[in-house]
Amino acid sequence: MIPVAWLGAYWLRFNLGAIPDNYLQGALDSLLVVVLIQGLVFRYFGLYRGVWRFASMPDLLRISKAVIVGMAFSATLLFLIARMDAVPRSVFPLYGLLLISLLGASRLVVRWSKDRGMYREGAKRVLIVGAGRAGEMLVRDLLRGNEELYQPVGFLDDNINKQGREIHGVRVLGTCCEIVDFADRMDIDLIVLAIPSADSADMRRLVGFCERTNVPFRTLPPLDRLMSGQVTLSNLRDVSIDDLLGREPVSLDWKTIRQELKGKTVLVTGAGGSIGSELCRQIARLKPAKLLLLDNSEFNLYRIEKELKQRFPELNLGVHLNDVSDLPAVGRLMQDCGPQIIFHAAAYKHVPMLEDKVREAVQNNILGTQAMAMLADRFACEAFVMISTDKAVNPANVMGASKRAAEILSQNLNKRSKTRFITVRFGNVLGSTGSVVPLFQEQINSGGPVTVTHREITRYFMTISESCQLILQASVMGEGGEIFVLDMGQPIKIDYLAQQMIRLSGKVPGKDIDIVYTGLRPGEKLFEELFHEKEALQSTGHKKILLARYREVDWSTLNECIGNMRDACEQFNRPRLKVLLKQLVPEWNTNIIASVDSNKKAIAVVNQNGDSVQELNNFH
Repeated sequence: MIPVAWLGAYWLRFNLGAIPDNYLQGALDSLLVVVLIQGLVFRYFGLYRGVWRFASMPDLLRISKAVIVGMAFSATLLFLIARMDAVPRSVFPLYGLLLISLLGASRLVVRWSKDRGMYREGAKRVLIVGAGRAGEMLVRDLLRGNEELYQPVGFLDDNINKQGREIHGVRVLGTCCEIVDFADRMDIDLIVLAIPSADSADMRRLVGFCERTNVPFRTLPPLDRLMSGQVTLSNLRDVSIDDLLGREPVSLDWKTIRQELKGKTVLVTGAGGSIGSELCRQIARLKPAKLLLLDNSEFNLYRIEKELKQRFPELNLGVHLNDVSDLPAVGRLMQDCGPQIIFHAAAYKHVPMLEDKVREAVQNNILGTQAMAMLADRFACEAFVMISTDKAVNPANVMGASKRAAEILSQNLNKRSKTRFITVRFGNVLGSTGSVVPLFQEQINSGGPVTVTHREITRYFMTISESCQLILQASVMGEGGEIFVLDMGQPIKIDYLAQQMIRLSGKVPGKDIDIVYTGLRPGEKLFEELFHEKEALQSTGHKKILLARYREVDWSTLNECIGNMRDACEQFNRPRLKVLLKQLVPEWNTNIIASVDSNKKAIAVVNQNGDSVQELNNFH
């Protein structure tokens, strides 16, 4: 194109007639300089990339800039070499206009011909966000699909090195922040988020752009979850709240975990619950010699048993319908089956309900943990892994205080046992029984309103799968006595969670479904914490697992307090239980302050303002 434009400019200069010999020779002599300079400038501006099919105004502007810059350098160099002899000054503007016209027209013709050949009448115009491996496989499937007609019209990707390039004839048009612009300008019918590796922050950003377009959008599951390892149209799904709150895949030392659990008898308490059932699924993949399921819920136990038998027909499974506080029954189980590793996930965890059920909280969460822990010690188990919660940190409720008491017991028992007692603490789990996610979904399905306790309330979230994987990793890292704290990322506002769940259901918050703020419930905090101020966190060998500093409690005092709790449970003495719990967990933020007289015969119970006093005699 450059020689044609250069010689054509001379021809136009001389009114489409014959070019004088001296000027023709000058044109030929200077042509080499012009071609060399202009070619280098074109390369610098990226005009040699495969972008013709999607030529547009930005491309024409880039061509114009490249031509003008090349023309300026050529004129300067020719002037320095030969004072521009035999090169009329009018040649350069003519040359520039011709070259821009030739380059622009050729690209537009190619684009028109290719678009015409590829266009399928009635096809949905698809914009793909992410020009990586997943996006490439998806475009390939879209182009050859026959059942439904889709026309991929372009990619968006933040990688600057991919801008302007083509993948299977589909151009990378711009960056992800331009989703709204391209969706409107190109009349897009569907947006696909083809970035399976995106973390929650990236997904929230991309979904925010998509929501502003009013165009339907879909996403892909992580590549490691695709059965075939290939991305196809059938893999597309709606964006879920897990995508927005979950995080990047967890990197685990599966070799060590497998070595620790393979061929061993493993017991999971609370096996029918959200955490317990997922632990069972992941442990089953590691081929234990036997997997023991313990739960007090008949239905939950039946459900996980049925699932495991279907998915792992070769698994040696033992099912036990018992309560962890039923010492004779659990003792017989330990004697008969001899588990080597125990994952203790059994717990009552509904915060508002347990505020009025202190006896049940103590009976299950503390005495049940004590029963299992003492049996683990008696029968020389290798490891006892207790599942705790962020609500155990500076607890503001009975549930949190009871779990903190269980942590104290597990930590302090480790020093007196050959069994490794390990505690794993983390925040809320997405989709777990009793969490806000299924509650909000139920409220949305029924037409609302969605109830949020406070506009500013925040919580830590992680997926069930991630939490259980990290529990397994912590179980093989622990030497005993540790409280491992899982890195939960940044806390999420519950109000944001509610709004996003409404939007993902295809409705508008405040218009289609209202959000009602009901006020904080009994025992509920605005902000949860992952560790106590006296538990300075330390790093471990895993970036998502931290270690909380050990806090020792006098063993005799601990045993005495738990023994008194057992007596109070038998007597249904709930006020006494609260006092004892406050004694064991002094950081519990409650309006009970306990003090014991010198003879340990009475306990004074006062509120934090000192407004009332009640005596509970016969403390023993």
